[in-house]
Amino acid sequence: METYPSVCPYDCPDACGLLVTVEEGRAQRVAGDPDHPFTRGTLCPKMAHYERTVHNPRRLTTPMKRTGPKGSGLLTPISWEDAISEIAARWKEIIATEGAEAILPYSYAGTMGVIQHGALHGLFYRLGASELDRTICAPAKGRGFRDVMGRTLPTRPQEAQHSDCIFLWSIHMMATDIHFRHDVDIARKRGAKIWCIDTYRHQTADYADHFVSIRPGTDGALALGILHILDKEGLSDEGFLQKYVLGFEELRKSVLPKYPPEVVSRMTGVPEETLRSLALAYGRAQSPFIRLGSGQSRYRNGAMTSRLITCLPAFVGAWGKRGGGLLTSASASRAYDEDIVHRPDWRRPGVRHVNMCQIGEALTRDSSIKSLFVYSSNPACTAPDQNKVIEGLARDDLFTVVHERFLTDTARYADILLPATTSLEHDDAYYSYGNYTLQCGWKCILPVGESLSNWELACRLAKAMDIDDAFYDQSARELAEKLIASTEKRWPGIDLELLRSGRPAPLPLPENYNRTFATKSGKIEIHNDALRPALPDYMPLPEDAGDFALVNAPDMRILDSSFNERDELTRGHVMELWIHPEDAERLHIQEGQTVTCSNERGEAAFTARLTDRTAPGRLVTEGVWWRERIQRDHSINVLSSQRLTDEAAGSTFYDIRVQLRSK
Repeated sequence: METYPSVCPYDCPDACGLLVTVEEGRAQRVAGDPDHPFTRGTLCPKMAHYERTVHNPRRLTTPMKRTGPKGSGLLTPISWEDAISEIAARWKEIIATEGAEAILPYSYAGTMGVIQHGALHGLFYRLGASELDRTICAPAKGRGFRDVMGRTLPTRPQEAQHSDCIFLWSIHMMATDIHFRHDVDIARKRGAKIWCIDTYRHQTADYADHFVSIRPGTDGALALGILHILDKEGLSDEGFLQKYVLGFEELRKSVLPKYPPEVVSRMTGVPEETLRSLALAYGRAQSPFIRLGSGQSRYRNGAMTSRLITCLPAFVGAWGKRGGGLLTSASASRAYDEDIVHRPDWRRPGVRHVNMCQIGEALTRDSSIKSLFVYSSNPACTAPDQNKVIEGLARDDLFTVVHERFLTDTARYADILLPATTSLEHDDAYYSYGNYTLQCGWKCILPVGESLSNWELACRLAKAMDIDDAFYDQSARELAEKLIASTEKRWPGIDLELLRSGRPAPLPLPENYNRTFATKSGKIEIHNDALRPALPDYMPLPEDAGDFALVNAPDMRILDSSFNERDELTRGHVMELWIHPEDAERLHIQEGQTVTCSNERGEAAFTARLTDRTAPGRLVTEGVWWRERIQRDHSINVLSSQRLTDEAAGSTFYDIRVQLRSK
């Protein structure tokens, strides 16, 4: 029996340090690594038994070929040789008759390892295939931060230990950033007050000292309301503003007067008294800290909203104070030269781009995409406008290859289905986007069945497509070593030997990193001439049809659609709809009854749960569930839209209005 250090590979900001106990070739136990500087030995319920995913009886273990109708999941085993030969033959035929842009890769963050995440980018660049714009998560949040702060490093999360006022804004910490609670707990013991700002009262709201319930999509107005009160109460840091900030006087004179408390209260649904208490708590704090989640960015005004919230620390001079600042996403990815894996030098100018949030439209609009290659993602479940996505996947003329660990909703539409490894079965290099830590995860068990990693598959496909390049003669371990070496110039001071050992390696932050502003002007740019508008202002959402706003929130038991394979996590409480008792009474809805939400894109069935954790006119459901887990065929994303955010072309998953009926 041996224990190996490893890393959680999932799309979560924390990138937990793991300790994996292996006996007779099987992972027997997965525990948290107490030596990790941020995750500190804690695991979420999902990863606490990761071995149940790795050795799940539902694992795919051999390549398979479709034998029944698309969507049926009827497949028969074939050899790897036959699978690769058929894929190569079909692609060569498509390239010869339709052109390489008729092939489209589709992937996201099924693994966050730099190598396996980007393993196939170079192959599709080399072929000249259509390119995928991978914007489905929260690019609007990052864009909003950069519009004000440029490439300034967001505040280290451990800094919050020294804060006296912490805002958990649009983040369900207990579900999506559980390790940050360590730092918040320390701050609370030292006297800090915790405020949670979100659209419904979840477990994180229960944990906080104060909960502020906000109307979906109005966070930008709330930020302006806070700034208005800070300005009127004389709580802005004038010295900091004069020295470090551009555009604060313009904002003060031309924007803030439009957002007095009574106006902002009507916009956001936040009572004036609560709004004032929130603003005064932030303005009077010695070192306020904002942990900004992604929820506020998944609306059509998501980038502007994030831009407005980013202005708050500048007004009170929180940057540079011990315990103060703002964390959106940490910038640890900058430490690796990802071009080593991605090979952008192989990109061909002028090829078609497809936004992954609009895959349904792309597959149904003109049928010009003839082959879809899906890996590290499950678009039939997780992409918006599910009816359109399924319609596209069901096309008889679409040759679909899926590389997966389980028979997911998307895998059921595969013509060729290929078995993929888990993170314990391959080598990779990882970074966190919620803290400043790097770590390598080295293979500690042999692949289950005939599974191949993304990188091994890329190498086989490249050779089958007659790409003779030494790049594909490398192992994942060799690529990882090049990534490790690249950190010496990109992030000086990291302990390379610690990183090579597989242990978590903290990234040293430059002195005064949160008082050094990496913008064109060298200052915080509230006014930014490169933007339209140059000065931020609230963008109200257009009025859509539907009596109810629908909030699709994270479920603590799963991550997007990952972990649906685990029966012990997914049984019960699936596709519940939280309805305020006032709405339920008006519509004659009873607890436990089946109800239907609908809009112009489709309809989905839910089990009614009557609760005051939501507000009148606001419905809540948690999780993204496989179709086998729900009452009918349609999951939550039958209701979500392919519309994009105001900037950065991100998803608008939370920007949903629906009708509700009791049948």
